Amino acid sequence: MIKCITCKRFSLPIICKKCQKLLLKPNLSTRTLPDGFKIYSFYKYSDIEDLLKTKHTYLGSFVYTILAKNSFKHFAKNFSFSNSVYALAIDDHVRYGYSHTAILTKALKSPSIKPCFNTLKSQNSISYSGKSLDYRLKHPRDFIYTFKRDIDVILVDDIVTTTTTILEAKSVVKKHGAKPIFALTLADAKNL
Repeated sequence: MIKCITCKRFSLPIICKKCQKLLLKPNLSTRTLPDGFKIYSFYKYSDIEDLLKTKHTYLGSFVYTILAKNSFKHFAKNFSFSNSVYALAIDDHVRYGYSHTAILTKALKSPSIKPCFNTLKSQNSISYSGKSLDYRLKHPRDFIYTFKRDIDVILVDDIVTTTTTILEAKSVVKKHGAKPIFALTLADAKNL
């Protein structure tokens, strides 16, 4: 038995069931970009900031699995589309023994959504964490897309801040003949 990382009570999962129910109840929000593209987020960044920061540790694999189950998995159960949609993990490089975007994408598996991995990779491994918009614009991710054309896709990332990563991913996917229909993220950091 371990202690819940939020309330410090003894628990089997790293975040106890009580905290999952009380603290991790998703509240879907939408950020609409000037071109009409929508980015859906399940949480405010400030509400789960400490949990999101675990992605830089091995512990994050357990935390992100719980977050994905409480948000992405539930979303996938209720999602339907006229044809199959592919969920693309944005830059799902393995770090600290796992990929946080792959965990989120895997949770979307459903009759309507097919998760895809290693299809949208960054050639630039610079971290954007805590960086300004100007810095992000001067250091693009340089994504490579290596999947099908003529498909509908959902872009998957953990946090939307300035939208530069999602916009670049969207542009690359479109350039290669796929159609991004929207993006899903765990948290929106718009008000930081």
